[in-house]
Amino acid sequence: MEDLDRARVRGGAADRILRTLETFGLQWDGRIEYQSERTEHYREALEALTALGATFECSCSRREHDRDSGYPGTCRAGPTRSGPTAVRFRVEDVAVSVDDRLQGRCDFRLRERGDVIVRRRDGAFAYQLAVVVDDALQGVTDVVRGADLLDSTPWQIALQQALGYPTPRYAHLPLVTEPEGGKLAKSKRSVPLDPTSAGGQLHQALRLLHQAPPAELELEPAPVILAWACAHWEASRLQRVSEVAATAYGTSVRVGFVRPM
Repeated sequence: MEDLDRARVRGGAADRILRTLETFGLQWDGRIEYQSERTEHYREALEALTALGATFECSCSRREHDRDSGYPGTCRAGPTRSGPTAVRFRVEDVAVSVDDRLQGRCDFRLRERGDVIVRRRDGAFAYQLAVVVDDALQGVTDVVRGADLLDSTPWQIALQQALGYPTPRYAHLPLVTEPEGGKLAKSKRSVPLDPTSAGGQLHQALRLLHQAPPAELELEPAPVILAWACAHWEASRLQRVSEVAATAYGTSVRVGFVRPM
């Protein structure tokens, strides 16, 4: 459970998430892990990176470092102003390749992406470091997530290598997009999951993922639909598909390719 950003955590939200997963027939192995209980592990990882000389303090604001061209390295020689600082992972000018199970081979130049934040100015550990430590602690072998996180993968692989962690296999699923092309998220077109129609919504998700579930399956309970999906899953139908557009008249596909190095 990713709950490091305490300012955004809402009481009862975690329990609602878990109950919704259960309603949709989704289960988990072992105890539920909370990032807020793992801060000592993140601190140890950050200390290990610092001992390697792989971090530096940064006083830049978000506006100064959020650029399409990546962080420009302003504070690599030290903070440029007084006050609170973030900690960045110092990347090298090397190529990182990701053999994604769905998006294919993707090549990145780390220096072009810039030095990533691993601890924020407010002292909270950042997503990029936390998930790398989480995966290592839990022995994760496969990461399946949305294509919007593909750009984070080279940073995470570099962190894994620096910390001596194994690198899992990655598969980045296509995003459901708005008619205008943006990600379908908290917008006027998105609606909350309805636990009373779990089967129908799982069926729609399988259609969006090009798995062609039979129409009569929509009337089955969630566990039956998930069992069908496991037995009939065909990853080949999603090769190089990074976006799936939801339209008012069904679904259509927008094929996107990762930009070359």
